[in-house]
Amino acid sequence: MNTLADWLFVGIWLVALVATFIPVIPAGFVIVGAALLHELLVGFGEIPLPIWIVLGLLTVLSSLVDNIAGAIGARRYGGSRQGIWGAFIGGLLGVFVLPPLGLFLMPFVGAYVGELVAGRSTQEALRGAWGAVVGLLGGLAGKFLIHLLMGFLVIQAIF
Repeated sequence: MNTLADWLFVGIWLVALVATFIPVIPAGFVIVGAALLHELLVGFGEIPLPIWIVLGLLTVLSSLVDNIAGAIGARRYGGSRQGIWGAFIGGLLGVFVLPPLGLFLMPFVGAYVGELVAGRSTQEALRGAWGAVVGLLGGLAGKFLIHLLMGFLVIQAIF
């Protein structure tokens, strides 16, 4: 049963790593859920409490990184709140519009529209949209690294 549980965790973790790039899926929570499922299957004997605490903190951190990076990127390039919201909504729509290209194209389009709604000129809207996308991509990269670390911590404990 341990081998099945171990590889089940690895499989779910790998799917969660891919899901990191899909805005509507909370991949950090999926990883924690996979670790919990593993422990349920093996009788709560392999992952120690300190690892659980770190997993919880990393899950919170991955959510913060995603949100903060988008805001920092947009602000650095002169973006507005409307641009940030537009990039977020565009990212959500990108899951359904032209996947997987839409995941990267739609946040830009959404941020651009948001900047125009905020009353920015075309040039300012392009600059703000670019900043929002740079921030979102930076946040995705940060989340991906955190999710890698979460999986490695669990794998170290269970293998």
